[in-house]
Amino acid sequence: MEARARGWVALAGLDGLIAVAAGAFGAHGVHDPLTANLLRTGAQYQGVHAVAALACVGLMGVAPRQARLAGWLFGVGGLVFAGSLYLLVLTGVRVLGAITPIGGLLLMAGWAALIWGALAESRAR
Repeated sequence: MEARARGWVALAGLDGLIAVAAGAFGAHGVHDPLTANLLRTGAQYQGVHAVAALACVGLMGVAPRQARLAGWLFGVGGLVFAGSLYLLVLTGVRVLGAITPIGGLLLMAGWAALIWGALAESRAR
């Protein structure tokens, strides 16, 4: 595996690990429906984007620059988006919810980078 890809594979693995732990905690460790919903939402987004970050490794041959960018955006965006929800649940500090949209923007930027890569590749042919 290429050295540059190892970093985001590890980041995707961390995202996936945390997503599973948060999902399990939301399903079995809390009784408040709002708290469970926040954990479920964070786990769902984080898990999906962990897989998306892994998929970017496979896209490096097609659009390497955009795939690397998208991978990092998915990995970091998943941590910021879901992490802010998890911290909100654990601390009760509501202002942490204001950080969640930053993670969402990073995730959307990751998808935009993939679109950019696909369009740039089609123009290059």
